[in-house]
Amino acid sequence: MTTNQRHAANTAPRHIYFVVVNDACLRNFWGLLATWLPDGKQIGREWVARNPIRADRKAGSFKINVDTGRWADFATGDAGGDPVSLYAYLNGLSQLAAARELMDHWGLGA
Repeated sequence: MTTNQRHAANTAPRHIYFVVVNDACLRNFWGLLATWLPDGKQIGREWVARNPIRADRKAGSFKINVDTGRWADFATGDAGGDPVSLYAYLNGLSQLAAARELMDHWGLGA
């Protein structure tokens, strides 16, 4: 392998497998939600918390399904279908950047 080939291999974009990242998150979702939204609590099969993105004074309209990762803020209409989209929303990231950060967190990929 030439120097140019090694450089290209090192800078090539990593493949993002959203299914794998979401699956890793869902297997550990309780702990992630407790970290991402520490003021939340479980009510049935949902994690209910204040939305940290807006001036949300009390929990109730921001809910995350702990089995599927689907989430919504019923006061604003913001919603997503999986843990990656929730992480992206909470951290002001694109879904691609969020997936990359979560891949690094879980040690997925090179």
